[in-house]
Amino acid sequence: MNLPSLATTYRDTLFNDVLPFWLNHAVDPQFGGLMTCLDREGRVIDTDKGVWQQGRFAWLLAHLYNTVEPRPEWLAHAEHTARFLRDRCFDTDGRMFFHVTREGAPIRKRRYAFSESFAAIAFGELARATGKAEYADLALRTYRTFANHVPEPKFAATRPLKAMGKPMIDIVTCQSLRESIAFEQADARIDAAIGEIRQDFMKPDLRCCLENVGPGGEIVDHLDGRLLNPGHAIEGAWFILYEGRLRGIDAYLRQGLDILDWMWERGWDEEYGGILYYRDLYGHPVSEYWQDMKFWWPQNEALIATLLAYRLTGDAKYAAWHRKLHDWYARHFVDAEFGDCYGYLSRDGRVTSPVKGNLFKGCFHYPRQLLTCWRLCEEEHRP
Repeated sequence: MNLPSLATTYRDTLFNDVLPFWLNHAVDPQFGGLMTCLDREGRVIDTDKGVWQQGRFAWLLAHLYNTVEPRPEWLAHAEHTARFLRDRCFDTDGRMFFHVTREGAPIRKRRYAFSESFAAIAFGELARATGKAEYADLALRTYRTFANHVPEPKFAATRPLKAMGKPMIDIVTCQSLRESIAFEQADARIDAAIGEIRQDFMKPDLRCCLENVGPGGEIVDHLDGRLLNPGHAIEGAWFILYEGRLRGIDAYLRQGLDILDWMWERGWDEEYGGILYYRDLYGHPVSEYWQDMKFWWPQNEALIATLLAYRLTGDAKYAAWHRKLHDWYARHFVDAEFGDCYGYLSRDGRVTSPVKGNLFKGCFHYPRQLLTCWRLCEEEHRP
C-alpha cells in the first residue's frame, strides 16, 4: 500500500467531495437540521428528516471542528443541527423520535434508543467546541436514556433474543463522550460491553460473531438466531481494536482481530468483491431478500478495521484486504460525477438505487471512514 497516496485520497475526498455535497444540498436554513432524503444530484426527494442523521451530522462537523480545524462554518452548522435535535426531536418522556417532518413534528419512534446515542455524541462534541455546560448536560442526559433503555422485545417470550447492537454502540458512544466531555464512567461501561460481546456473541469454535443470541449467549438454531451480519461485527471489531490500542490492553487487540478475521472470511465475496450483507451461521439460505446485496456502510467499516489492524500488527494480510476493498469501493460506490457515494448495490456491483440520502444513509459512515483512514495513513508515516 502507498499510504501517503491513500492519505491524500481520503483527505481530499472528505473535504472536496463529501462534505461539500451535504453542506451544499442538505442543510435546511428555514426549519433547522438536515434534509436527509436526497437523489443522486443532491435534490431533495422527501422533506421528512431522519433523527439518526441529525445527530450524526452534528457530531461529524463538531468533531472536525475540535480535531482538524476550528472552521466557524462547521461549528455553525453543527449547532444549527443540534438545536433542531434539542427542540424538535425529543418526546415528552425524554425518549427521541426516529422520523420527523421537516418542521419537526413526530412521525415515528422506534423500540430501541439509537437516536439517543447519536444525539449524545453530537452534544458532547459541541460541549467540547463551545464550552457550554448545556451541551454537556444534554450529552449525559441523553446517553443515560440510551444506556438505561430496555427495548420492547423484538421476539416473543417464547424465543427471547438479544442483539449485539446495544453493547457495540455503547462502546463507541462512551469512547466519544470520554474524549469530548471526560465521561467518568466510560472505561467501566466499555469494559462491560466488550466483555458481553466476548462472552455471549463470539463463538470461537465456529469462527464467528453472532448478531443475535439467547439471553445467556446461547445459539438459537432458527433464522434470526443463526444470522450473521459481517459488516456490523467488523464495525464492532474496530471499536474494540481502538480501545485496545488506546489503553494498551492486548486482550482487546486479540478479540478485535479475531472478529475481523472470522467475519471477513464469512463476509467477503470472492466472486464479485465487497462485503455481503447477511450470512447464515451454518451456510443455510438467508430469508431476507437483500442478504447478498452490497450496502455502503459495511464496506466503510471494513475499510477502517482492515487499515487499523494493519497499523497495529504490520501484517500484510490486512494491507491486502484494505487495498482490494478500497479499489472495489472506488469502482462501484463512488460517484465521481455528482459527489458522495451510492448506498445500495446488487451483489455484482450494479447500482440498485441512485439515492444518496434516506432515513439511514446520510453524512456519517462514509465521511467517518475517510477521516479515520486519512489519520491512520498519516500515523503510519509519522516519525
